[in-house]
Order: sequence, then C-alpha cells, then structure tokens
Amino acid sequence: MTELSEGHDDPFGMRLAALAVLDNLGVVVGWNRRAQELLGHPDTAVVGRRAWEVLVDPRDLQAVREAAAKCRRAGGWFGVVKVRHRDGRLVEMGIRTYALSRDDRAREWIVVGAPAADVLEWQRDRAVLDGLYRRCPIGLVVHGPDLRLLRVNRAIERFSGVPAADFRGLPTGCFLLPDDARKAVDRVLQVMETRRPLVYSEQFARLQWDPTRERVVMVSSFPMEDPSGRVLGVAEMIEDITERHRAQRRLALLDQAGSRIGTTLDVAETARELAEVMVPHLADHASVDLLEPVTGGEEPARALSGPVVRLGACGVGAQQPGPPHPQGERVEFGPDTPQARSLAEGRPVLEPVLPPDWFSTEGRQGTHAPDLGVHSLIVVPLAARGLVLGVMTLWRSRRPDPFEADDLTLAQELASRAAVAIDNARRFTQQQQTAFALQSSLLPRAVPDQSAVEVALRYLPASAAPGLGGDWFDVIPLSGARVALVVGDVVGRGIHAAATMGRLRTAVHTLASLDLEPDEVLSRLDDLVNLLMAEQEAAGERPVVEQVLGATCLYAVYDPVSGRCSVARAGHPPPVVTTADGQVAPLDLPAGPPLGLGGLPFESREIELAEGSLLCLYTNGVIGERHIDADTALTKLCAALSRPADALERTCQAVVDSLVPSRPSDDVALLIARTRRLPPDDVASWRLPPEPASAARARELTTAKLTEWGLEHLAFTTELIASELVTNVYRYAGGPATLRLIRERSLVCEVGDTSHTSPHLRRARTTDEGGRGLFLVAQMAERWGTRYTREGKTVWTEQPLTGTLT
Repeated sequence: MTELSEGHDDPFGMRLAALAVLDNLGVVVGWNRRAQELLGHPDTAVVGRRAWEVLVDPRDLQAVREAAAKCRRAGGWFGVVKVRHRDGRLVEMGIRTYALSRDDRAREWIVVGAPAADVLEWQRDRAVLDGLYRRCPIGLVVHGPDLRLLRVNRAIERFSGVPAADFRGLPTGCFLLPDDARKAVDRVLQVMETRRPLVYSEQFARLQWDPTRERVVMVSSFPMEDPSGRVLGVAEMIEDITERHRAQRRLALLDQAGSRIGTTLDVAETARELAEVMVPHLADHASVDLLEPVTGGEEPARALSGPVVRLGACGVGAQQPGPPHPQGERVEFGPDTPQARSLAEGRPVLEPVLPPDWFSTEGRQGTHAPDLGVHSLIVVPLAARGLVLGVMTLWRSRRPDPFEADDLTLAQELASRAAVAIDNARRFTQQQQTAFALQSSLLPRAVPDQSAVEVALRYLPASAAPGLGGDWFDVIPLSGARVALVVGDVVGRGIHAAATMGRLRTAVHTLASLDLEPDEVLSRLDDLVNLLMAEQEAAGERPVVEQVLGATCLYAVYDPVSGRCSVARAGHPPPVVTTADGQVAPLDLPAGPPLGLGGLPFESREIELAEGSLLCLYTNGVIGERHIDADTALTKLCAALSRPADALERTCQAVVDSLVPSRPSDDVALLIARTRRLPPDDVASWRLPPEPASAARARELTTAKLTEWGLEHLAFTTELIASELVTNVYRYAGGPATLRLIRERSLVCEVGDTSHTSPHLRRARTTDEGGRGLFLVAQMAERWGTRYTREGKTVWTEQPLTGTLT
C-alpha cells in the first residue's frame, strides 16, 4: 500500500511543521530545518535576533504585537499571519503558539507553523470527521480486526436507541436478530479478507429489542489500513432505507398486479390472480370472496352481506395452512365479522393488532382465520361502478410487523383495480350467457327423424376469442324421403354474429321447404343477405354489415331413393366424400362467391353416392387453425375419414382429436353423414299416359301396392289422393304423369308432370261442380306440397303409417 499524502496528516506534526522557539523577549533561540525550507531563512540568520525584525513585514507589525499580547495573556494563540520569506515575499502561515516555563523566572514560547492552505485543509478534514460522528444522518460503524465494535456515530445511536458509548467492545451484529447478525458478520469478514469495498448492499436489520419492526438498511463497507498496509478494521456507512424499500416494494407490487390481474375475462381466474399477487409481498394469507350472483355473471343487490363463494385463496409456506374454506366453496360470514360489515357498508376494515382472544369473541367466529398465529387483519371491499362485488381479506401471521395505514392504502388500490377486472369479467360472463342462450336457441337441439342418412355432429365454440361465432349446421328433412345437409359460417363474433346466423338459418329452412335446387337456395339466400345489408347500411350499423358480408354456406340435398346428391357452395370449404370402399377426397365443386356480393351465379354439382358413403361438411375452424396450414389440415381430415365402416361418432371424434386444439381459436361446426339407400321393395313408380282412364289405373296400382305392403288401412285415402293428383295432370298439365309410392317413416305419394304451373288450394262454393280435389288431398294427408325440377314439378303428400287421418 502507498503512503498517505501529506494533505491528510496533521500539518502541525513534527514531520511537517516549521518550528521556532522564542524567549520571553521575542528573540529566536531555536529554528528547525522545516522552517528554513518553508521561509528560506537559515538558522544562522534568525537565531539571536528578534522575530519581528526578520519575519514580520513592517506594515503587519501592529497586528503581530496585538497577537503577541493576546498570547501572553492566554498562554497560547492560534491564527493565520503573513510571514516574510527570505526573498521578500509574504507567506501566509497558520501559527500555533504554546508557552513553555522553565522556572518561575524564565519563560519561552514554542511557535509551530504550517502553510495556511494545509492548515485549512486539515481543519476541514477534522470538521468532516467530527461531522461523521456527531451530525451525519447516515450511520457509521467501525469494526476492529477482532470483529468487535470500536466506535459508532450518533446516527447509529438514534437508529438503535442505544447510547453510542455502550457499543464499544461489543461483537459485530450483537444488536441484530441472529439471521441478520450472521449476514452482517459475513460481510465484514469478506471485506477484511478481500480488502475490497462492498457498495450499496441491502440487508434487513431487525433489532433484538424491537423484533416486530422490519427495518431495511443500505450498507457500504470499506477496509481501513495503516501506511504499511496493515488492516486496522472495517468501516461501514449504514443508511436506513426502510421507507424507501417499502415504497419500492409497493410500486413493484402495483406493477406486478397490473400485469398479472385481469389477464382473462374469467371471474374465478381474476380472483385467484388477486390472491396470489398479495402473498407474500403484502400478506401471509389472502382470500378473495365474491357474492354468489357475481360468480354467475349477475349484478348483485346493494348492501348485500352474503353469502359469498371463495374463489381465491393463497398462503405462504408449505407448512402454513390455508384458509379453512377451499376455493369454490360457499362461505357464510357472521353478522359482526369485518367481512360482513365491509360487504354491507362498502368500507375497508383495518385491525392492526388482534388480541389473542379476538377470534373467540361472540359474533367473530365466522371471520375464518387461517391459523392461530394471525395477529393483524385487513378487509377491503371489491367495489366497481358503485357495486360491491365481494371482499378481499389479508392476514399476517409469520411476518411480525402489523398492517399499517400505508398497507391499507395499497390494498385498496389493488382491490380497486381487481374489482374493475372482475366486473368486466362478470359482464363478459353475462354477455356470454346471453349469447349462448341465443345461439343455443338458434342451433338445432336434435337431429330430426329421417331415413336418408345417419348423422354425427360436433359444435365447439372458440375459447381464445371473446363472444360467440356465427357457425351453424342443419339437417332438414325434405319431401320424397330426401334430406338437406347445411353448414354455414358468419364471420365475426358476439351477439350480432349469432343473431345474423339465426336469420340465415331461418331463411334456409324456409327456402328448403320450397324444395328448391341447392344453387337456387343459395341464390335466394344471397338476395336476402343483400337486403339485410341494405337495411343495415340505411340504419348506419356498420359493424353488423361486416358480420353479414362474411357469411358463407354449403347446401347439399341427398335422395336415398336414387342415391344422388346435389351440392352447391357459397364461398365455403368443399365437402369431403368418402366412398364405401374407403377412397377419400374433397369434392371438386365450384367455389361460388360468399353471400352478400350479389349478382354472381352459384353452381350445383350432382354426384352418386353408394350406400355407406360418408359426406363431411365443416367450417373453417376445422382446417383453419394457425398452428397448421390448410393443405396439411385437409390431409389429416381425409385420413380421419378413411374408415367409413367405423362408428360415426368415433369418426367424428377422431376428426376433432386430429385437427381441433383443446382451446380452438375459431368456432368449429362439423357434420358427418353416412348415406343410406331405401330398399327397392319400398319404392314403386309408374308412368301414366295423359288420358281419363289414368285416374282409375292409378287407384288400381295404389291399392295393389298397399295391399302388398300390408297397408290396406291406407288404401282408401291414398287411392283418392293419387286419383285426384293424376286427374289434375290430365286436365291442366297436358303431358304424362309419374306416380310414385315410397314406404319409409311415412307413406309418400308423389305425382310428377312436365308442367311448372303451381296448383292452388281453394275452397269451392256449394254450387261449383269442381275445385274440391286439392282441398280433399290436403285434408287427407298429414303434409303436402310441390317441388320443382328442371323437367317440371312434383306434388307430394305424406301420411303416417300407423293410421288414417280423420
């Protein structure tokens, strides 16, 4: 180690000071080498002469005489004077004078001098050192090499409440709790061994005589060495940063709460996040209890004090028990508990110190302390938009210091933020329930009875996006034992999408009842969407317009008699067809524009499906997930459909497991149909010429076939229906008639012709000779209607197999 600079030594020390000895008359009788170095006068030029003759400028003589008089009266003097150098210039010197008596008669004066600048620097250093020990607000502790305290300043005295003198000789860390004392000793040993300072290390400093008060100090340590490099000890500057540490901890907790609370629109998850943020930063135990209506998305009544549901609970330490009620359990607070008061009044409750018998007091047994060591309590209402949604309860049992007013303020701020997030989640839950109720009322609740196909369905709402989507599917029985299979998608989310989906689904049902071809159905649906768009644009409902503009649809009609399937799509993914022998491929089908573009044509394609074939209709959610590209998804879809003989429900679930993640980002609608064929023995068809005798021929054929089928009880009504319909063909259509009987879930009677003129039901007057045939048909059949084809039209009727209509 290098020697300390002279500026840090005493300038009046023997090594640095100029020394002169004067007799009682002011004659110089002693002069050292340092005096010669500083003033240039050799001893031979000074000794034996009066000091003021050699060293004092004549202009300063009066001031020197006055200083000398004061020195004689006081027996010494200290000050700054100008001394004449040998070369004539004046040198400012700090002078200290002492009286030295040899006997009662002889008296001499010792004059010690040093450059005034060195003296002033030394005085400042002494003032700084004195300030460190007496006035500095930052603590100073000096440790000896034996790890015993040498000295502490007044700040340590104020910090600890112990007089500074009482610390001398005590071991390092003696006034701290054992854990904190061990860290203090380790730090001093590290500095002493490495001889390197440690700057700004934080440490808890809990005093033995005040263990309940948590203190935090900032310590900077450095070694002390003599000029030879020997370690004399360690000095430490200690600053009490308890309030700063608490403020930083509160700010960090607020920041953490902002990023962790309200990450989802889920009431229970938000409550759990709030409880977890509180422990262990602010409390040892935390519970979040919400009023029962809130958990269901409802708005609670004002001044409601219970019951509540515990949705969030957290405690510190593996050995520490949690709150007595597990998460999700119903809790009843007693009428005199802080939680009940906080719920009813909407005000926080702070109990800094709880007496040991506090919980046993009558009326407080329902407070539900997490363990017997609890000594401090905070209850804060969770209020948002003027409504109290629940309460948050904070306990301290491990941490010795009680809750303070600042802790209550922080708890209120965090509870206020969390309450807004909980209320947003509650409102979202309420909106979701409303939307789900709307959507569930719009989607089909069960597959209608029909003989054409076996159907498996899946509908999975998106979990990664708020609101409901507009996906839908339908299985619609048609005349002639046929069935319509429909899948559609309204792009967007929320109630608007669900409402738009409902309107389109209703329109599809209406158009299906007209027995139109698939391309014609989509054309009519496109007209309807354009009409809705015009209405919404006129009303300024731009968000809803965007919902409708993104609608797509696929419409397929399957006939189990012929095995033919006609399909058309409007911007929708093509269906996947699996043949009975396991060949799988998407159907090559013209895409068609999405609904709402207007004016562009739609095209149908007709294919023949063998019995046992699979027809898979789906929405974008099946193949449009972000984690997989569309081609790969389509390949996986085809692979999942490659076993047509498997149980249909198993195949449907295999598609979901292969392509749909556990939390899909888009709604998923999936419809898989396995085709059936009606047995040839259950279908009979005849072509009748356009002549009057055809009506009688129709009656004969109908009676014979019904007798063969064992349906003699339907012969009378059916032959009347067939006769009337064939007669209408002869009278009004002018071409041959096709009579067909189908036996399935009901008895179907169809008469087709080449005319596109629609028959009308009317009530004939008593004087009319005709016009009653179609009226009688409508009375005898359970259902009847007309469907049109490119070749003409078909009038059909249905009768139940169990009996006749009366």
